[in-house]
Amino acid sequence: MPRVSDQHLAARRQQIIDAARACFTRNGFHATTMQDVIREASLSVGAVYRYFKSKEDLIAAIVDEVVGEIAERLHEVTSARPRLSVEETMGQVLKVMEPALGPDGIFRVALQVWSESLHNPTLQDLVSQLYARLRQQFLEYARGLQEEGRLTEGTEPESLAVVLLSLAQGYALQRVLTGQPDAQTYLSGVGALTRLG
Repeated sequence: MPRVSDQHLAARRQQIIDAARACFTRNGFHATTMQDVIREASLSVGAVYRYFKSKEDLIAAIVDEVVGEIAERLHEVTSARPRLSVEETMGQVLKVMEPALGPDGIFRVALQVWSESLHNPTLQDLVSQLYARLRQQFLEYARGLQEEGRLTEGTEPESLAVVLLSLAQGYALQRVLTGQPDAQTYLSGVGALTRLG
C-alpha cells in the first residue's frame, strides 16, 4: 500500500479545521457536534477522529492557527524601529484584527471559547496560553519604548503591555457585540488617553 504524503495529511487536517470553523461560526461551539464537523468536512468518522479526538482539540487547532498568524503580523507592528506612537501602533493592531471581526471572523468563535473556558480547564489553559502569547508582542513594543526613553519614569513595560492588550480586546469585543465603534473613533479615544496628564 503506498504511503500517504505529508502534504496530503496536512491538507486533510486543514480540511477538517476549516469545516469546524464553519460549523462553530454558523452554529456556535455548544450546538456543534463532532458529527456536524464530519458532515461539513465530507469525510468518514475515522478520518476525522484520526486527527482530532474532540471539539476541544479542534478549537485548540483553530486557535493555534489564527493566533500564530495574528502574532506574526503583530510582531511586524510592535517591533518596528523606531517605535510608533501608542495611537499609531494601536491603529496598526486594529488593522491586523479587522479580518477576524466580521460575521465569519474567528473572534465570534473566540467569544464562545472565552465563555466555555470558565468551566473547562482544557480551554482555560488554552486561553491563558493565547493571551500570554499576544501579551508578549505588546511587551516587546513597550520594552522598545523604554529603550528609546519614551516611557514615563516609573512605568513598567509589563503594565503597558497588559493595558494595550486590553485595549485591543475591548475594541474587538465592542465591534463583534454591537458593531461599534469604528476604528477612527476608537483611536481618537486612545490618543486622548495618551495625552491625559
